[in-house]
Amino acid sequence: MPSLNLMIKPVSSNCNMKCKYCFYHDLASNREVASYGKMKEGLLELIIKKVFDEAEGSVSFSFQGGEPTLAGLDFYKKFITYIKKYNTNNTNVNLAIQTNGLIIDKSWAKFLSDNNVLVGLSIDGYKDLHNFLRIDRNDKGTYQKVIKTAQMLKKHNVDFNILTVITDQLARHAKKVYNNYKKLNFDYLQFIRCLEPLDGKKEKYSLTAENYELFLNNIFSEWYKDIKNGQYVSIRFFDNIVGMLMGQQPEACEMKGHCSFQNIIEADGSIYPCDFYVVDQWKLGNIKNMSFTEVYERKKAKDFIKESTFLPEKCEECKWLKLCRNGCKRNRDKENLNIYCFSFYNFYEKNIEKLYELSKIFSKK
Repeated sequence: MPSLNLMIKPVSSNCNMKCKYCFYHDLASNREVASYGKMKEGLLELIIKKVFDEAEGSVSFSFQGGEPTLAGLDFYKKFITYIKKYNTNNTNVNLAIQTNGLIIDKSWAKFLSDNNVLVGLSIDGYKDLHNFLRIDRNDKGTYQKVIKTAQMLKKHNVDFNILTVITDQLARHAKKVYNNYKKLNFDYLQFIRCLEPLDGKKEKYSLTAENYELFLNNIFSEWYKDIKNGQYVSIRFFDNIVGMLMGQQPEACEMKGHCSFQNIIEADGSIYPCDFYVVDQWKLGNIKNMSFTEVYERKKAKDFIKESTFLPEKCEECKWLKLCRNGCKRNRDKENLNIYCFSFYNFYEKNIEKLYELSKIFSKK
């Protein structure tokens, strides 16, 4: 196969925080086995060997959780050793880790820098909001610790971006969030909507379509203003939209119009098609006794992709279909329509001229 992208869960759903909106905690609680513990080094080595036996193009490894740093720094040093051992064809390798930042110290920062690991650091806006949503096991806020981690990553020249979950609370304070990130000199931002629990129950943090529209409009207005003033901050969602208007294919999964196969590997070797569907229903087997090619050929894997391609009639008739594409399957209702449909529609109606203007500016660079 031309290339391989993997997301590994080295400590399964285990975490040293208890964020109020954690979608992976929700997924794990709906499985027969909530946590598969820590991945054994023998399994890690087997996965890496299989990757380089099969991949013909580039390879991407990302680590998420739970909290992946709980696997320990020695686990990742072994990981690098195995890559050097099995990457005999000098295949291009990209490495990434998504972390809450609580246990990152100087040793971690040096390792991440030395091995060119892209870090996604989870922060939710500003101090009061972050500490309300992202608490540790002792019910204490984590903002100051995470900010110190960001400073340490900068000091060690580690490439990192900020991952922020859009809850209903955060959505109402988009400008304050954005301007706090500017003050902290965070240049690469990714905002993802919080997921509804699998049972569909509304929670205090559940993001309404009205507030998501508010968030998009407010943060876009700040972003647009800064770009016009020569101050560019990367916001993944807006970057993708502008790129699409320039004729490029989006790199964000939710903007492709169909699901992509992500090779999610749990700590016991179980493999799933998507991080949002690591549940028993979508378990495709175990990488211990399968090749990646065999995983892709499973009917269940093909059905997962096929399900995401269906478009409601409302989408087929929509003037913004080429940009919206009905979004992520996990955000669709029983009629397969994205629950943020009118958020996207109204956002494009309000801002499309400015988006086209930015596409022309970017195309000249």
